[in-house]
Amino acid sequence: MPGTFGRTVERVVGAPIDVLSWDDACRIIGRWAARRESRYVCICNVHSVITARHDPEFLKVIEEADMATADGAPVAWMLRRLGHPDQRRINGPDLMLRYFAQAEQRGEAVFLYGNTPATLERLQERMHERFPALRIAGAYSPPFRPLTPEEDQKVIERINASGARTVWVSLGCPKQERWMAEHRHRIQAVTIGVGAAFDYHAGVLRRAPQWMQDAGLEWLHRFWSEPRRLGPRYLSTNTEFILRAARQLIDRR
Repeated sequence: MPGTFGRTVERVVGAPIDVLSWDDACRIIGRWAARRESRYVCICNVHSVITARHDPEFLKVIEEADMATADGAPVAWMLRRLGHPDQRRINGPDLMLRYFAQAEQRGEAVFLYGNTPATLERLQERMHERFPALRIAGAYSPPFRPLTPEEDQKVIERINASGARTVWVSLGCPKQERWMAEHRHRIQAVTIGVGAAFDYHAGVLRRAPQWMQDAGLEWLHRFWSEPRRLGPRYLSTNTEFILRAARQLIDRR
């Protein structure tokens, strides 16, 4: 698997997930960024893991990622059950804030890719309020259609010319992961897929209270917020994850 940081990887319901602490994740991404290495990081929740079970091409994207973190309490819980008792969630919204704080101190530039123009504008305002010295080298909201090769090349050139060392991608799963894999070796920066993090930090969506996050119930808050959209998905993917995780643990014994 890609990556050269002596990684420890466990298969969670078939998907390879890195055993990492918060400090590990930020340090490794920072090291790649300092060298302007073309890498990509997947933030894997239950939806990602189950999607990979049914889509061999998406599984390959996760397998070839330079880092795949345990987003979602069930994924982190599985890593603990598989012999890594200190594993915690490494989720997109918190990783973004932790890394931005460090990037601000280093004077390191970041780039924002995805979501809508209005959300990007509000996100930049809020990030500058929180991190006044953070260098946001650019932001781009792609159209809701595939880019032409010419358009895509212009975006790549814009990102590379910006000097950004990390590119934070908000396109939703699995679109963002596929985009990052397709642009490895073309974008000279670390790309990190953070899903709804832009919406949370821009104030478009309200994140779960801290106690729910700590209790592993952030998914329940999201369900309450968007029951029609997320209800069928959660019913399907969460049920399948529970059944497959139980089988994996039984087989391991």
